[in-house]
Amino acid sequence: MSDIFMYDFEDGNGAVEARRHSNGGGIVALTATVADTAYIGEDARVFGNAWVSRNTRVFGSAEISGNSWVYGNAQVYGSAHVFGNAKVYENALIHGDAKVFGKAQVYGHTEIFGNAKVYGNARLFDNACVFSKAQVFGNSQIYGNSWIHGDAQVSGNAKVHGSALVYGNSWVHGNAKVYENARILENAKVSGNAKVYGNSWVYGNSLVCGDARILENAEICVNTKFSIDMSGNEPMPSV
Repeated sequence: MSDIFMYDFEDGNGAVEARRHSNGGGIVALTATVADTAYIGEDARVFGNAWVSRNTRVFGSAEISGNSWVYGNAQVYGSAHVFGNAKVYENALIHGDAKVFGKAQVYGHTEIFGNAKVYGNARLFDNACVFSKAQVFGNSQIYGNSWIHGDAQVSGNAKVHGSALVYGNSWVHGNAKVYENARILENAKVSGNAKVYGNSWVYGNSLVCGDARILENAEICVNTKFSIDMSGNEPMPSV
């Protein structure tokens, strides 16, 4: 046991017992569980009660901590951090300065990078991609081939899927759904039970809310508000 040494992971718990991982030489706290088959690069760190298994690769200055699980063929690298009760698995890639935490689950071929944050109970899967400074949180789901980037936010129970793009300073929240080839950009907001799909675009300072439906090749732009009341009347735009 001479390979055990004291190391401060700077998580507020002071110095704890740690060792160098046999496959890669990264520092692993004795409280963490890391499979021999996993690769932990020399500058990477795994601590807390984290669990890393199978063919996972953690390298660069990446950190896995808390009660998080990283497994399958997942890769976490750069300065990325997975913590809390998050789970990253299958073929997911987390890199750059990205953070995945809370109870978020990231799997499939999802890629998260840049300064993106995924947290809460969010779920990302299939070929979803979140990058730049985008944030995905709440109970939201991002899947299919959809991209979230820029300073965009997706939260609440919102779902973005298909080949949809959400970017700029836009925000999709509530129970909103954005899918197929829809584009939400600039300062646009989609909320309530609204659905935006087809080849439609929502941009500018537009707000799509209530039970509104934006579809086919529609464009909602500038300062438009598009909503529908609960009586089921047709959507009425206003400027």
